[in-house]
Amino acid sequence: MSQATTLHWLPAADDWRERFRDFSRGADSIESAVALANIRLDFVRTNALDAAVHARFKAAPQELQSKPVRLAMLGSSTLTHLHSAVRVAGLRRGIWIDTYENAYGQYLQELLDTGSSLHQFKPTAVLFALDARHLTQGLRSAFDHVTASAAIEEIVCRMRQVWKLARDAFACPILQQTAINSFPALLGNNEHRLAGSRHRAVNVINERIRRAADEESVDLIGIDDCVARHGLSSWFDAALWHRSKQEVMPGAAPLWGDLVGRILAAQQGRSRKALVLDLDNTLWGGVIGDDGLDGIVLGQGSALGEGFTSVQEFAKDLSERGVILAVASKNDEANAIEAFEKHPEMSLRRQDIASFHANWNDKASNIRAIAQELNIGIDSLVFLDDNPFERNLVRQELPMVAVPEVPDDPAVIPQVLADAGYFEAVTVTSEDRERTQQYQSNKDRDRLRATATDMEGYLRALEMRMIWRPFDPVGLGRTVQLINKTNQFNLTTRRYTEEDILAIMSDSTSFGLQLRLVDRFGDNGIIAIIIGKLRGAGDLMIDTWLMSCRVLGRQVEPTTLNLIAQEARSIGARRLIGEYVPTKKNGMVREHYERLGFAPLEKDDSGASSWMLDLEHFRPGETFIHVEKGTA
Repeated sequence: MSQATTLHWLPAADDWRERFRDFSRGADSIESAVALANIRLDFVRTNALDAAVHARFKAAPQELQSKPVRLAMLGSSTLTHLHSAVRVAGLRRGIWIDTYENAYGQYLQELLDTGSSLHQFKPTAVLFALDARHLTQGLRSAFDHVTASAAIEEIVCRMRQVWKLARDAFACPILQQTAINSFPALLGNNEHRLAGSRHRAVNVINERIRRAADEESVDLIGIDDCVARHGLSSWFDAALWHRSKQEVMPGAAPLWGDLVGRILAAQQGRSRKALVLDLDNTLWGGVIGDDGLDGIVLGQGSALGEGFTSVQEFAKDLSERGVILAVASKNDEANAIEAFEKHPEMSLRRQDIASFHANWNDKASNIRAIAQELNIGIDSLVFLDDNPFERNLVRQELPMVAVPEVPDDPAVIPQVLADAGYFEAVTVTSEDRERTQQYQSNKDRDRLRATATDMEGYLRALEMRMIWRPFDPVGLGRTVQLINKTNQFNLTTRRYTEEDILAIMSDSTSFGLQLRLVDRFGDNGIIAIIIGKLRGAGDLMIDTWLMSCRVLGRQVEPTTLNLIAQEARSIGARRLIGEYVPTKKNGMVREHYERLGFAPLEKDDSGASSWMLDLEHFRPGETFIHVEKGTA
């Protein structure tokens, strides 16, 4: 196995054999399997873990709260050796994945045949993994530029057609693997001048596929980028290709599976949300309390100092695309903050950090406090620390926190975080870019609340406006993102794809609402998503009601109910029916409908319940939030 394609950010485990044996003998639960998946596994151990898991569990265990995935892997080469890697990569993220592979070379035939095994499998996600030789068949080195360009456009057109076939058949997310360029160059360094070269064509096709995927809302598995970084020999073996038509060699299977798993997790909103940073010897060299402001190593003038700068710059870039930054450091707070405020080489400043905990508490306690302050799950955090003792302690105390193994050289740390894919995303919204500012604005609101003499005065002083819009193409990405990542204030935790939301937009008996909250301190962004569906004789089912926890206690819930009632009446509803479906994370909304005046209908042994509100007698409650309809 190539060192380049190992899961190097995961910790190794000397006791893996013992732990695996305990699990395979039935002594441990699925949580133990998840823990085993989060160890640095090679191809053999990946397959062994997958076999043991499926021997123990024939279907998704209830302990895994995420939505199971049925992934159809449609390819033109042999993919059989990759299934275990995909399933273990899902397990690593708490997702149960069932996989399907078309009969060799028959992906198009199975797509077209509604009676095929593929259609019986009913995938909830489809991945096209087509090899470069299949994609470029028909291209000839003798082609001139016009002929070669036409042939490439035809290849991309066929890709669009199979995407459409899969989307029309299964109404599910589509993934496309870029092609591995395994063709030797015919012209050499200036291969781009040979229009019909298949080596050149693969590069052009990959670029054209990227553009087409953006236009068609297809998510990519960018394997060509990985091959460029690791080297072709880490991924492709010509002898294996000719013997067994394996384009991805077995040694690279765990990493290939992880690339797929992280995209499937991102589609469910299961990517990490926050990066928690240690300070001494992580963001700068030395100990600020001992070496002082002038003694720490940072910035221009030394290779080591520039390495620490690269860590800060990467963290800042992550923040600007929506990752929350926090600090958990054993330090005197004043000394720690001084570095952020006064050191001229600091790329990160205090205002970039949404939650700052520098004290003498243990790291696990500080991480718990950070999660509570940010109001996000502990399993949303990544903890970066140079000290192996601290890393192992957090792994033991908080196994749900991602703790990457990091090298001694800080210059390599950004690539480690990137390789790990903790913050994988399929889209970036304006709310993502403004997230740090939103947390800083929350602190301003907390300060106002602390000085207010009563709650009514505080709410009035916020000068809140709720701006709502029906679902629309402009907000589609953010709508899907919220639906698939909100867990705590989420009454039903149903997950939907872009295709599902588009179907709601075109259904006259349903409505979807996106709610934005603005106040004197700024824009909170889209803070709530509502989906209502008319059922039976005038009953409006509240299929989805989710909200950001950061706006709790501001009368958003009753204001939202007023709006739901208004929209329900507009499509002929006479009653609202609300459901609560319990999960491990949404206990905070167990009494939501009762608090809003709904009458109970049913409750089962699992804790699920349904509630009713008669719209004929409902009168909108008065709140301090002004409601207005916005425009796209």
